[in-house]
Amino acid sequence: MSTQSAAERPAVLIRSAQDVTELVNSGAARGSHAKMIVLLALGGIFLDAYDLTSLAYGITDIKQQFGLSSVGAGAVTASISVGAIFGAWFGGVLVDRLGRYRVFMADMLFFVVSALGCALAPNAEVLIVCRFLMGIGVGMDIPVAMAFLAEFSRLRGKGSKGARTASWSTAWYVATSGCYAVIMALYFLLPEAHHGLLWRFTVGFGAVPALVILLVRNKYMNESPSWAADNGDLGRAAEILTRSYGVNATVAEDARVPEKPKRKGLPEVKRLFERRYRARTFQALTIGLAQTFGYNAVAYGLPVIIGSLLAQGALNTISASLVLNLVFAVTGGVLGMRLANRAGAWRLSFVGFAVQLASLVALALIGKPDGTAYALFGIAALGAFMFAQASGPGAHFMAFASLSYPTSMRGTGLGFNQGTMRVGSTLALFFFPVLSTALASGVFWVIAIAPLAGMAALLAKRWEPVGYDADAEAERVGV
Repeated sequence: MSTQSAAERPAVLIRSAQDVTELVNSGAARGSHAKMIVLLALGGIFLDAYDLTSLAYGITDIKQQFGLSSVGAGAVTASISVGAIFGAWFGGVLVDRLGRYRVFMADMLFFVVSALGCALAPNAEVLIVCRFLMGIGVGMDIPVAMAFLAEFSRLRGKGSKGARTASWSTAWYVATSGCYAVIMALYFLLPEAHHGLLWRFTVGFGAVPALVILLVRNKYMNESPSWAADNGDLGRAAEILTRSYGVNATVAEDARVPEKPKRKGLPEVKRLFERRYRARTFQALTIGLAQTFGYNAVAYGLPVIIGSLLAQGALNTISASLVLNLVFAVTGGVLGMRLANRAGAWRLSFVGFAVQLASLVALALIGKPDGTAYALFGIAALGAFMFAQASGPGAHFMAFASLSYPTSMRGTGLGFNQGTMRVGSTLALFFFPVLSTALASGVFWVIAIAPLAGMAALLAKRWEPVGYDADAEAERVGV
């Protein structure tokens, strides 16, 4: 919507930062640019998932090309998650201090450079370094992307914060499906003698979407109006509302301009453990750790599970991975997004963990199948796990991590949550190849601890973040 058409509308007077937030929360502000910002933020999530998944199939070829042991392969796989820990911890604070737009553009550059570096890596050491840099971009992107989704969405109804923060799961699984689709295409395009290069082309392709986002940034991307207002710039917030939402926003003469916060570093993180937010922080972190440990072990180990534990060939492994992501995970993600407002994040997460637990027990009991029927049942159990992940905790743990906090500390909360839970994903990525070699199908009993922990965390506190206005709460208590 153009600025000219916005000027034709009745003027909306902005007197405080809360006015800006309430304008967005009410749904009165709607614009094509705002929708594009949401799509571009989801594009960042797409890149996160694509880059994390891109080596899942190729790790066997990487081991052969570079002569790696299981520990070396675990280091290659986990390096991106180690980078994501630091990227999230520091990126979350930067998102609140520097703004959403600057951090988003910076991590797109990380994606381009690191993807090309991985594709051209001459040895395992360079590959590990580039994957680490890629992880920094991934870690920075989650807090900023989720902040965009929360702050460019209404509080309730269609296109709400709860639904859009849950939509990250759909974008994630579309990306993992897209990754396997790229692998499938390259499998048929490349001569069989060059199939060992599949992983290089797949990883390098990840630079393309990041370049597209960088090219369209000037036309569509903008800062969060809530962040601008919260940082003392009501004039800029009004300009963003006019450009991105088509609202004829004007700062009132008697406006109460907030002072720019002077928080930095550790004091910002300490706010997460103040009495009001402490229980929310611990619950969000436990749910995040539980879902990410289980997901990383199963989803990123999917080719290993299908190929080794379920005894399938290369083409069947690629095909099954694609179908599981596209049919079960994407469908689950869409359902989780649709049900977010009606059922809430708590209920959907609890049901999802319960289904995951049942699926993992089934996989452990099946073991290494000695017939087609058992193999198909094992793949169905994997499908159930991924459906439950995408519609349950995988979709909604982001609501706990982002909607529990006001704008002023949302990036820090997300960054702390993501960085700390990445420790769980790093352990899963590093130890899964080792544990699957040592325990075979017994590894599923170990993974089953994760959904049990998630269910316990949810039962400890029945907190529902969907539909809750954390900014209004902060305004009432003067946070």
